[in-house]
Amino acid sequence: MSSSDPNKLIAKADKLTKLSFTRWNADWATATQLYEQAANAFRVAKNYEKAKAAFEKASKGQEMLSSPWDAAKHMESAAGLAKELGNWNEVADLYRKASELYMECDRPQPSSDALAKAARALEDTMPDAAVQLYTDACVILEEDGKEQMAFDLYRAATALYIKLEKYTDATAYMLRLGVAADKCNARNSQFKAYLSAIVVYLYAHDLKQAEQCYNDCSQIDAFLESDQGRCASKLLSAYREGDIEEIKRLAQSSTISHLDNVIIKLARKLPTGDLSGFKNDGGNEEEQLDENDLT
Repeated sequence: MSSSDPNKLIAKADKLTKLSFTRWNADWATATQLYEQAANAFRVAKNYEKAKAAFEKASKGQEMLSSPWDAAKHMESAAGLAKELGNWNEVADLYRKASELYMECDRPQPSSDALAKAARALEDTMPDAAVQLYTDACVILEEDGKEQMAFDLYRAATALYIKLEKYTDATAYMLRLGVAADKCNARNSQFKAYLSAIVVYLYAHDLKQAEQCYNDCSQIDAFLESDQGRCASKLLSAYREGDIEEIKRLAQSSTISHLDNVIIKLARKLPTGDLSGFKNDGGNEEEQLDENDLT
């Protein structure tokens, strides 16, 4: 084996980190450099399992050297290799460790990004874990007062919940986006989120909740005057009147067409059930409103 053989580099680095009668102090600086060299060599050789392990060791080395940023970067590299290997539980664990390391150096944005990367990687294989990762990624940004940076995460979680046919959870995330947008004075995003939530309720044929959601959103005068508010009002009126053609026409409107694709697809399938129950039971606009729901 040559001195640049990554297996030999790992063996040498391991010796430098272990104490013995002749070594009273671990040489983490040299060992970490060797781990990094080995990790890159293994990755170039497409030996992803050994590369992943080497990056984890390099991350540990950077931690020992009080460099959480570099430790986090190496942990992300390990997570990316776990993804290549299809080790999905490791993907989640390693990205979470990277996220924690970023927070150690007070970097919430990359911390949130690491969780989002994990969520995207796990959407197909571990969707429940993915939505939790999206949630945690959002919380990091919310606590840092950077809600606007979380808009795409709210949308991604909503899309995943819709894919899982968990429509109540999907609407909760759209309304959460609405609250975040309100804090950022991003009115267009806010009102799109409200209309999207109403569309999802209608798709799920949860007609009472669609009406209640509209009533709650209507506490914000600007929503009533917006294109999204008018569209929502017309949709609910069409449901109350049992006007299928009007519902289909509204679903093709430009206001709907400017929503996220996953919401547009649901809207184009409206109505999804019998309208008679809503016609008889809907339209109770005097129902008590929860003033704390959206503002």
